[in-house]
Amino acid sequence: MVERRAEHAVKFFYSHLFWHNPGFRDLFPASFEDMERQRDRLFAALTHVIAHLETESLVPYLRDLGRDHRKFLVEPQHYAVLGSSLLAALAETSGNAWTTQTEKAWAEAYQVIADAMMAGAAASEDPPWWDAEVVRHLQYGEDIGVLTLQPRIPFPYLPGQYTSVCSERVPTTWRTYSIGNAPRPDGTVDLHVSRVDRGRLSTFLVRDTLPGDVLRLAAAGGRMTFRREGRPVSLIAAGTGWAPVRAMLEELAEHPPDQDVRLFVVARDAAHLYDRPLIDEYAAACDWLGVTYITPAPGRHRNQATDRLVTALGNRGLWPDQDVYVSGPPPFISETARLLEELGAPPDRIFHDSVPAGAQGDGPGQGRPLGFGEWFLNRPSPHWHDPSSRAPKDGRTT
Repeated sequence: MVERRAEHAVKFFYSHLFWHNPGFRDLFPASFEDMERQRDRLFAALTHVIAHLETESLVPYLRDLGRDHRKFLVEPQHYAVLGSSLLAALAETSGNAWTTQTEKAWAEAYQVIADAMMAGAAASEDPPWWDAEVVRHLQYGEDIGVLTLQPRIPFPYLPGQYTSVCSERVPTTWRTYSIGNAPRPDGTVDLHVSRVDRGRLSTFLVRDTLPGDVLRLAAAGGRMTFRREGRPVSLIAAGTGWAPVRAMLEELAEHPPDQDVRLFVVARDAAHLYDRPLIDEYAAACDWLGVTYITPAPGRHRNQATDRLVTALGNRGLWPDQDVYVSGPPPFISETARLLEELGAPPDRIFHDSVPAGAQGDGPGQGRPLGFGEWFLNRPSPHWHDPSSRAPKDGRTT
């Protein structure tokens, strides 16, 4: 019932929250576009929680979420207020389906969510964020930037993880980006940023950030870190999804693996292989590494790259006996994981980070395929004869 009216439910939630608690408005983005993304993220996170209620991964996910929310200056007392507005929004959009039993079940479920998030926040000894100065800014074309940052205090992370980033130039807006290097003696961190159309923070980071600017980094997250299990390994990266794979390769170059490693690098065209010289150096220096580049032929549609990837993965073989790491845009992750399973790769050996679907486009987020009620996240065109149409369209639904 709620999914069918998802956009109304989320807008009602924020309206109820800000009307009854005006001071909360300052904790959220000021721009209309950023609030739209905030709404999408809220619903995507909620559907992620509900979809994983019976899984062992839910509590760690919620604890990480609570730890991460400290960067928004969320305090324990805020959870009760947020819960009240959430229940009001669910009741508003459920109609007659909202019964006493339903309300009781949701109240109990929300308390479990809030308790896990507060426990995660309380257990963390890290600061809410790290201030980090930009010491180098490389730009590749119009839409890709690599920023090297110097955190003012040590910033702990593992190769393959990501961090959320904020700038005072775009206040209250946090976006997730992958860390593109293994830990260095000097403590510097590389962020690989792909500019998103109408993305205020990504545009600022790629086109307007200068050495000397200070950014905020939230605690590193993600579980796509390398497992040394003695099995053959495939690394599959698309776009700036190359960043966490690069970090893992740096670690492997320092401590070579015993097993064969095959790297597949996918790009919409040759110009987007912005790190190819470095990749070629690794391929020449590391006898355990093989590299396959996947791009469409000149003048051909970029979907041809997908077809070439299917062929390359089919030729690779060994899928039942190896570990696979996949990084890139959420649709790429979903399709590639599905293909790998069809080729025989065990699902529990396909590693990627599960960032809710609403995060796609601003980071390494890998979301699951959209459910029926999540169609609004892709902004479908109105289709008066078939209201469930999911055809994508830029802009708002009518």
